[in-house]
Amino acid sequence: MNDDALMAAKPARTLSEYNLFNDPKKQTPNAGVVPYDLITPLFTDYASKYRFVYVPAGKTAEYRDREVIEFPLGTTLIKTFAYPADLRRPDETVRIIETRLLIRQENGWKAWPYVWDEDLGDARLKVAGKRLEISVTDHDGAPLVIDYAVPNANQCKGCHALNKEITPIGPSARNLNSDYPYDDGTDNQLAAWTDRGILSGVPQSGDIPRATDWQDASQPLEARARSYLDVNCAHCHRLEGPASNSGLFLTAWENDPPTWGYRKRPVAAGRGSGNLEYDIDPGNAAGSILIYRMKSLDPGIMMPELGRSMAHKEALIMLEEWINGLD
Repeated sequence: MNDDALMAAKPARTLSEYNLFNDPKKQTPNAGVVPYDLITPLFTDYASKYRFVYVPAGKTAEYRDREVIEFPLGTTLIKTFAYPADLRRPDETVRIIETRLLIRQENGWKAWPYVWDEDLGDARLKVAGKRLEISVTDHDGAPLVIDYAVPNANQCKGCHALNKEITPIGPSARNLNSDYPYDDGTDNQLAAWTDRGILSGVPQSGDIPRATDWQDASQPLEARARSYLDVNCAHCHRLEGPASNSGLFLTAWENDPPTWGYRKRPVAAGRGSGNLEYDIDPGNAAGSILIYRMKSLDPGIMMPELGRSMAHKEALIMLEEWINGLD
């Protein structure tokens, strides 16, 4: 690993300078870079995502009950975005699009997007972002063109913000508390990170929170809905987030129904609320502001504001079923 490049004030112009991958085309990481997955991930226009973490030798991340794991200086979170030619066959004919890095440096986390060359020989820094047209076959077998947006550096800050500082979103203990098929065998990710010496403080009692897979129909509907909203919305919609003035807080541990939207009136009425009365109107998904904004593609209305150019149809069906079933 090129630790000097990771800690440099200026980002490398090409991804290869960091020496993160042994085989970029297969997304095979170098030694010390550990793959991981999330129970419920953030939605990004149906993109497939390959996630990795690098913690420098001799350093250890600290377990946290609620928030994202506390990573040490030099930690690099790596997320590659890709699309299969057919969304129904996610492992076939996959086109790698970009790799985003979150690097913890002395003055905080730095976010850098790298767009891959067509031959996947390398990926190049795109501080100003980029738009790409991606053609795939959707889950219904119809052609789908995705207006894919590589975020610029300021847009990265727009989502990855907590107390006005950049922070990771996904790798919390509850969202990592699941099995992963490592090359040397399947293991719980928190246990595997502990065994590899990159994580400490995991409770021995086994009493560790666990996110709910929003796609698992065998799980309670409310748990699936709250887990989805936690990952996709709560990085902004929380007391310490950019949307704190909304009063709508969607963290998984929020227990006050009006605070997570139940019969909660919007702070501001008008176009953004669709002239609807409640963020979540129990028994009436069609009349709920949350659903209205998640369905919208209007930049002044849509939620989340960044990271998507289309609605997440399957998740909306699940959320509508949940709201319609509320008393």
